[in-house]
Amino acid sequence: MDKFVIQGGQRLAGRIRVEGAKNAALPLMATSLLTNEEVTLTNVASLADIASMRKLLNTLGVEAHLGDDRVSMQTKDPNAIEAPYEQVRTMRASICILGPMLARRKKAIISMPGGCAFGDRPVDLHLRGLEKLGAKIELRNGNIHASADRLKGATVFLGGPFGSTVLGTANVMSAATLAVGRTVIESAACEPEVVDLADLLISMGAKIRGAGGPRIIIDGVDELGGTSHRVMPDRIVAGTYAIAAAITNGEIVIDDFPYDSLLAVVDRLTLIGVNVHKITPDADDRCCTVRVTSERQLKPTVITTQPHPGFPTDLQAQFMALLCFAQGNSVITEKIYPERFMHVAELSRMGAQLLRHGPTVVVSGGGRLVGAEVMASDLRASASLVLAALAAEGETTVNRVYHLDRGYQRMEETLRQLGARIERVKKPQVVADGSTLGAGMAAGAAQSMQEEG
Repeated sequence: MDKFVIQGGQRLAGRIRVEGAKNAALPLMATSLLTNEEVTLTNVASLADIASMRKLLNTLGVEAHLGDDRVSMQTKDPNAIEAPYEQVRTMRASICILGPMLARRKKAIISMPGGCAFGDRPVDLHLRGLEKLGAKIELRNGNIHASADRLKGATVFLGGPFGSTVLGTANVMSAATLAVGRTVIESAACEPEVVDLADLLISMGAKIRGAGGPRIIIDGVDELGGTSHRVMPDRIVAGTYAIAAAITNGEIVIDDFPYDSLLAVVDRLTLIGVNVHKITPDADDRCCTVRVTSERQLKPTVITTQPHPGFPTDLQAQFMALLCFAQGNSVITEKIYPERFMHVAELSRMGAQLLRHGPTVVVSGGGRLVGAEVMASDLRASASLVLAALAAEGETTVNRVYHLDRGYQRMEETLRQLGARIERVKKPQVVADGSTLGAGMAAGAAQSMQEEG
């Protein structure tokens, strides 16, 4: 497994562009199951999860071709209905194929999905929502068996104990586009990725209104056509690099910064002493170019993660690393995934003063972080450790960075471009007889692992 070796203490400066959003692209790719015509996406990041979704679609009879920053998809075999465990075990977002398959192919067998290991993330809201549309759903041997002769519009409530479900909203909305009659989704997720999906579906011929709010109305149509669509910029990647500028007291200009999607994050950054200055907003002001700089002394703050437009859970770990350098005590409360604190122990190894009590962590800032060997446990925790390493004294080794490859496009190259001293080291792969692969073969093995997600 690859690792990053980072020499801390380098001030980051330069200009970068935000890549296309992983969390938007995966449900967008699943829409290819709703039509026999070609669906093309541009601004697609080169990520392990994108490659995994392409393999999954190929298994389901969709020819999916990846280019430099695009993917073209077209159904060739509409009879494939089973997504096996081997294809979905590493990627929770694979569940987003369920709604499109059920709507178009009338049957679906999908293994319960995998993904990052930081707590229970059930798909019961997805299943209950599709049952409201008339689907028959059974769980057998770890697989979801779903069927429906023709879905029918209904009122579907998608609120859960930790807020609305983004992928559940995507699943039900996609399925409802081909249902008979009107579907109303109440307590729908308001995330911008849901809006991006609705925009794509509308360009395919769907009738959807209200996306971005808590009530979405879908009037079913008989069929959908092909389309071309540009994936929205990744707000979590944008937030991560903004924090990278702040934690190194740097100055980074970020193009394609989804400002309107990050208002809660910009608010907290501004409050603690980080400047996020708009340079050139584009026509709709949803994306712009910003310059991120930091004051010498950061102030502490209080953060509670919430569904959009609140502070995103996917930036909680990164912000925790930043608050280690604030002068005073900060409080972070995780309301979306209360167990999402696997980075706490690893940051503590680097000298962070963190006290966890249930879903809350008190960060006693103002000290210093020192380099150490740490272990990445999930995608965003990995980013947190990299950010901490950039500002720490000495050398840090971040192990198991394959998590990062799922959500950040060649992060080490981007950071190196900004002045970071960071190297990816490929570990030799041990084979059955106990020997190790050579460097060239190890690189191939690592690439194979990356493609598996």
